[in-house]
Amino acid sequence: MNITALRPKFIGYLEPVADLFVRIGITPNQISILALAAGILCAFFYYEGAFIWGSLTLLISAILDLVDGIVARKTRAHTNFGAVFDWIVDKYVDALAILGVGLSGTAIVSRIYPISPIADYAIVAFAIIGSLMNTFIKPVVYAEIGYREKIEGKIDDPLEGVGFFGRPETLLCLIVFGVIGYIWVSIIIIAVCTNLSAIQRIIYLYKKLP
Repeated sequence: MNITALRPKFIGYLEPVADLFVRIGITPNQISILALAAGILCAFFYYEGAFIWGSLTLLISAILDLVDGIVARKTRAHTNFGAVFDWIVDKYVDALAILGVGLSGTAIVSRIYPISPIADYAIVAFAIIGSLMNTFIKPVVYAEIGYREKIEGKIDDPLEGVGFFGRPETLLCLIVFGVIGYIWVSIIIIAVCTNLSAIQRIIYLYKKLP
């Protein structure tokens, strides 16, 4: 069970926003570009130590990431490129947000135990790797096993509900701890939980696949 299971409920709240974009005539790919721009701005704010602003722009990016799919459904504009581009944007935003915190000079591990600052960069690296790898497992499964059936533009696969800490949890962690002033806690949580979640998915695949 993860936050992804609650996606339909979140989408329901964003229908009016999607309707606005449809009326304006903004395409799903253009919305994805806006999500990427918000993610880049988030990374800049995090780098500058403006963690509240960074978290707010990350929230905007996350909302836009949901809205692009709703707009695609409403306008019947689902394309293979759009699906791929959405994945790419997501991973750029995730990596840039975490990297922005890492480059801000915020003490992470060394805040708890005074060791070499290299440990802080190491935990940031693990957070980025875990975030990317946890997602990377899915397209590998698609490619190797051949999941192709799409429901409203998204491939339907059994991994959707496997893994206790995915992208939504990563973004929520950064946003919440960024707003309350403990952004360094989110990096530790992400570094540990995304990698554990990836292992959980690997174990699931080991048991299910021949």
